[in-house]
Amino acid sequence: MKTLYRGADTLIFDEPTAVLTPQEITELMAIMKRLVAEGKSIILITHKLKEIMQISDRVTIIRRGKVIDTVNTAETNPNELAEKMVGRGVTFKVDKKAPEVGETVLELKDVNSKSKDGVSVLDGLSFDVKAGEILGIAGVDGNGQSELIQAITGLRKIDSGSIQVSGNEIANLSPRKITEMNVSHIPEDRHKHGLVLDFSVSENMVLETYYKSPYNKNGFMQNDVIDKYAEGLVEQFDVRTPSIQTKARSLSGGNQQKAIIAREIDKDPTLLIAAQPTRGLDVGAIEFVQKQLIAQRDKGKAVLLISFELDEIMNVSDRIAVIYEGKIVGEVFPQDTNDQELGLMMAGSLKRGGKAVE
Repeated sequence: MKTLYRGADTLIFDEPTAVLTPQEITELMAIMKRLVAEGKSIILITHKLKEIMQISDRVTIIRRGKVIDTVNTAETNPNELAEKMVGRGVTFKVDKKAPEVGETVLELKDVNSKSKDGVSVLDGLSFDVKAGEILGIAGVDGNGQSELIQAITGLRKIDSGSIQVSGNEIANLSPRKITEMNVSHIPEDRHKHGLVLDFSVSENMVLETYYKSPYNKNGFMQNDVIDKYAEGLVEQFDVRTPSIQTKARSLSGGNQQKAIIAREIDKDPTLLIAAQPTRGLDVGAIEFVQKQLIAQRDKGKAVLLISFELDEIMNVSDRIAVIYEGKIVGEVFPQDTNDQELGLMMAGSLKRGGKAVE
């Protein structure tokens, strides 16, 4: 509205649907079509191919800072666009077998936490994640997802409630103690919490284990051992970097994420927390990350996936819990729900069991 009030004839939308429910996305698309009909020009920047096919007239594909091609939307399809974006064929369907669910690994009971202003950000939140399954947390941004991740990983104190990993209480422990209880964390902001950007790739691979043998001996870092370890991870997870001595900030977003995933998965965690693991990545990197999460599940690990991408939640999760205003308002299986039902729960219009909120 502010842009239109200024009388703009050209509007730039940069990932405008990242924090919207499916219903809100539909409404935004209708508004964009009306604006075009009124003579406005719109540039839409998005990695969501479904939205590109739905709303655009022409598509320009950019890869590594270069224009690859410009095509008419009516003359292309998502597979062709994805291939041009990545430079190879991409599989959109996530192949996975039925989960073999084991014992409860992560259990939260009536967790409460308030902000500095006294506002409740986690409100009696309860759920569990079992070995051999991926639990997806769906919700609109700002409904307690970040606070939930921080509470589980020791970055935030809770006021009351219980957080247990494999039967051990971890609430309000330090991040290091939680990490040492076989918990791995792919953070939602890879720059702030996942990497030290001015450290080398090699140094970033041991951020959580640098004080342990064989990487440390009598208080001294064993650089030869660390470099050999980093080289192995770079090769195994296809982290594309000129050298393991290259600074992490020089890597592309996809390769930064691969480096974090390599480090966290190699720790052989019992619980893997993946927060927005594909944010800002191209379809090729997204495919890689999702396969890694499923591989961990198939090894009997418990995986907690927090994502704003409903397609990702639906495709990767075995079970979905919906968070709204700091509490779980619904829990469903992907095969038993759809975008519309999830959208209503995310907006607070449906409770658990599908009853409308009065």
